[in-house]
Amino acid sequence: MNLLKIDLGNAMPNSIVSINPTTEQPIGSVETISITEYEDMLLRAQKNAAIWRNIPAPKRGECIRLIGEELRNNKEYLGNLVSMETGKSKQEGLGEVQEMIDMADFAVGQSRMLYGKTMHSERQQHRMYEQWHPLGIVGVMTAFNFPVAVWAWNAFLAIIAGNTVIWKPSPKTPLCAAAVQRLCETVIKQQGFPQIFYLFVTDENELAQKFVEDTRVALISFTGSSAVGKQIAEKVTKRFGKVLLELSGNNAIIVDETADLSLAIPAIVFGAIGTAGQRCTTTRRLIVHETIYDKLIAALIGGYKKVTIGDPLNENHLMGPLIDKLAVEKFLQAIKEIKQVGGKILFGGNAISGPGFFVEPTLVETENHWDIVQRETFSPILYVMKYKNLEDAIAMQNQSCYGLSSSLFTTSLQHAELFLSAKGSDCGIANINIGTSGAEIGGAFGGEKATGGGREAGSDAWQAYMRRQTNTINWGSVLPLAQGIKFRL
Repeated sequence: MNLLKIDLGNAMPNSIVSINPTTEQPIGSVETISITEYEDMLLRAQKNAAIWRNIPAPKRGECIRLIGEELRNNKEYLGNLVSMETGKSKQEGLGEVQEMIDMADFAVGQSRMLYGKTMHSERQQHRMYEQWHPLGIVGVMTAFNFPVAVWAWNAFLAIIAGNTVIWKPSPKTPLCAAAVQRLCETVIKQQGFPQIFYLFVTDENELAQKFVEDTRVALISFTGSSAVGKQIAEKVTKRFGKVLLELSGNNAIIVDETADLSLAIPAIVFGAIGTAGQRCTTTRRLIVHETIYDKLIAALIGGYKKVTIGDPLNENHLMGPLIDKLAVEKFLQAIKEIKQVGGKILFGGNAISGPGFFVEPTLVETENHWDIVQRETFSPILYVMKYKNLEDAIAMQNQSCYGLSSSLFTTSLQHAELFLSAKGSDCGIANINIGTSGAEIGGAFGGEKATGGGREAGSDAWQAYMRRQTNTINWGSVLPLAQGIKFRL
């Protein structure tokens, strides 16, 4: 059954219109929320969180399993919508839905593995252990570039942990959020579960700020720019809430003199142009050993010439548009600044006349220390530069204020181990012979420094959505104190 046949008709009053970045035409609209509706939503989320936390975790996992099945049934529909609304290629749109499915499978298993530890007490006839409890309400604020997958990373784990989830998506991609919300609501109603998923769409900063400052929301998970993430962290921390941040990146690939270029070239191209350069893990800097620099650049230009640009729903096209007109303007401003500081355009550098917010994938020869190179330019601009020895290359990579993803292409075991050692990459993700973009959900995803320090998806990321409690049980008949303290009344 197709659950995603939503009405994409005329815009309603108090609504946000979604624009197709390929055609610049409206796709549909989603009604925004009022302050009264917001308050009602929070009250219902609170009430149902108290119910949901008492349902056994494996039963909560069954809910996510059923949602995963519906995502499988609707993968093609939802993948097309993701591509249409964001402009990313159809393969990337389908891949994003598959990431949700994978995350659902992971969360189902995790629902039976919310483990605590047991510890030996220093006191006789005492037992110590720790356990994990739900937080209550988890707020998830997602960006336009991954309108559904990042929500799933957070929501599926938060749900199996016993929380309710309130989702505030980007106002640039409201239809994807509405479609997923409808799918989830259909499943939970069919199974008789309480309402545990909530969605509100707004483009008003005042209401978004109220959400961030709301003491009823135990955790705010935010994906977006470092500048906005810093503001959110300050507001949430001020009220002693929990915050999970997945912010900007300025990711580098290092290619050493031993690298297999048949692996490196496609990884570099996809990393730089995937989602038209609008990923937090996009490859933005390429640091190449001087002895292979000319050979690699020539091969890279050859690869860029093969990149087809156009309607992302046409699977012959490898790259779609930027998200909107403002993104194109920022791309052109970056190109202007690059030329002003002496950067050499090796390929591309132009906007493509409309309709659609298309630009050319761009290669630029630069110096690593330039301000423009050290900023996150959210478009398909790849800065290329040379190095002499690997220690210098690692230092160049780590010079960034961000610390999300990194990669080294090498066939040298010593180089690989150095890159992964404490003296190597300072990023949350460090890869050997694969690119910076396209993480699997089994590992914890996130980065250091101005990337925010958060971790989502796999490994032990589930712990972010729960509170830890240490328990000590005295099963004896005396009351010994810790550290041998003597106290007598």
